[in-house]
Parts: sequence; structure tokens; C-alpha cells
Amino acid sequence: MKRIAFIGLGNMGLPMAVNLAKAGFEVKGFDTTLWAAERAAAAGIALAASCADAATDADAVVTMLPNGAILAAVYDEVIAAARPGALLIDCSTVDVENARAAHEAAANAGLKSLDAPVSGGVAGAAAGTLTFMVGGSEVAFEAARPLLSAMGRTLVHCGDWGAGQAAKICNNMVLAVSMIGVCEAFSLADKLGLDRKAMFDVVSTSSGRCWSIDTYCPVPGIGLQSPADNDYKPGFSAPLMLKDLKLSQRAAESVGAETPLGRHAADLYAAFVAEGGADKDFSGIMPWLAQKSREG
Repeated sequence: MKRIAFIGLGNMGLPMAVNLAKAGFEVKGFDTTLWAAERAAAAGIALAASCADAATDADAVVTMLPNGAILAAVYDEVIAAARPGALLIDCSTVDVENARAAHEAAANAGLKSLDAPVSGGVAGAAAGTLTFMVGGSEVAFEAARPLLSAMGRTLVHCGDWGAGQAAKICNNMVLAVSMIGVCEAFSLADKLGLDRKAMFDVVSTSSGRCWSIDTYCPVPGIGLQSPADNDYKPGFSAPLMLKDLKLSQRAAESVGAETPLGRHAADLYAAFVAEGGADKDFSGIMPWLAQKSREG
């Protein structure tokens, strides 16, 4: 497995493609947006003229795309152009139904496939430390291991078709709920006159400890460097978190699962995005929540 097509060279896709090239793979990329293509060319990634052009003769095709509808359209082109036996690895975060449909389309064409969404954000993509949550056959997973290892540190085979997407949306629902909980606690602590550093020192070493406080603290000047220290410029944007929460609630509805906190988190992030959070990190919900009164 040497020749890799990489489709979707945005903020996540480009550093992933660069890490593949650094690992010795021959990478040929494609993106529909001019700015992404220009950045990729500047980073030394060879560019294709289309999705089909990128996929032709590739041993594996990696995709990092915005949503399930775009994934379906891209797979129509890729599958028609892919060589027999090629491996398709979709790293997008999409709904489970579209992920399974992509697997089925690949299987009908005699191609191996994986859904392999990631966690770790832009920093993890650049550092090659992403976590991959992978759905698909064991054979396809093992075939993909060298590629995924070039882009990530942790590879988890979650199960069959769509299992990677299921794991991703469940994880991000937990993340959203925990971030809101941490932000609410800091807001309450502020109003009670508790020093923020004292609050951090207690919670980060006590039963309330979680990633949202000890690694990605939503208040500036405390703990590890985070987007809060950079005016909440996105590492993982609020609109992307809202997208994942909507996917989690769509999945919950499809199987009759009750997720009241996940549903409320989706409502809160929808309001935050609508009220100025569209260009902020998802941890930027902290100052938005802090300025609310109990009545409002």
C-alpha cells in the first residue's frame, strides 16, 4: 500500500495528508475549494484534477468531508474510478446511515472500506496523535493500520460498518455535556466569589475531574494552554460540536434511546452558535453561559 488519494484538504485533512507524505506514502490530494488546494500545494501535496483523478490507481482513498451527503457524492465518483481491491477510508464525521450506505456501495464494487472518524482536533492532526474510531472488517482494519498509524497514535477497532461513527458521536456527546458542566461550575464559582485557580485546583484533582477541565480548561490563564487563552479561536469549533450533537440526537431517535442531557446540550450549542458563537471554539460557551441570568 503505497499510493494514497486524499480527498478533503481542509484544516483537518491537510495535516493528515502531510503526515502520510512524511511517512513515505505517495499522496495525491483533491479539494473543491481553491484556498485548500493552494495550501496543500504549498505543503508539497501533489494535486489531482478531480476526485476520480485522485482515486485512479490509488491503493487507498482517504476522505475527510463535511457531511454525509457530500460523502455519498464523492463515493459515487471514487468507486467508479477506483482500482479493484482498493481500500476506502472515510475519516469524516457523518451519520451512521450514510456511513453504512458508503460501506455497502464500496462492497458492491468489490472494494474494502472503513469508517474511521477521529478525535484530537487540528493540533492532533498536525502532531500525528489522533485517535481513530474504526468501523469495518478486521481485514480492512489491518490493511489500513500503517496509514492510520502515520496519522494517529490510538487506533480502536470498534466493530463492523458504522461502529466508528457510533463511537464518535457518543464520545462527543459526553464531551459536550462535560464542557457545559465545567462552564456552569466556573460560572457559579465566579458568582459565589470563589477564586478560579482554587476552583481549578480542587476540581482537576477531585471527583469532578475530566478532560474538559484538566486538558481543555474553558477559562483563560489556568491549566494547560487552550483556546480560552486565545480569545476562543477554534481548535474544535462550536458549529462542529453542534453538528456532532445533532448527529447524536438523530441516532438516538432512530433507536429510541433517551438522551436528555445530549438533547439539552444540542439546544444550548444551537443557541450559542446563533448568538455569536459561530466563529468560536466549543469551549467559548463559557463566557456565553456566564453572562446569562438564572431567569434568562
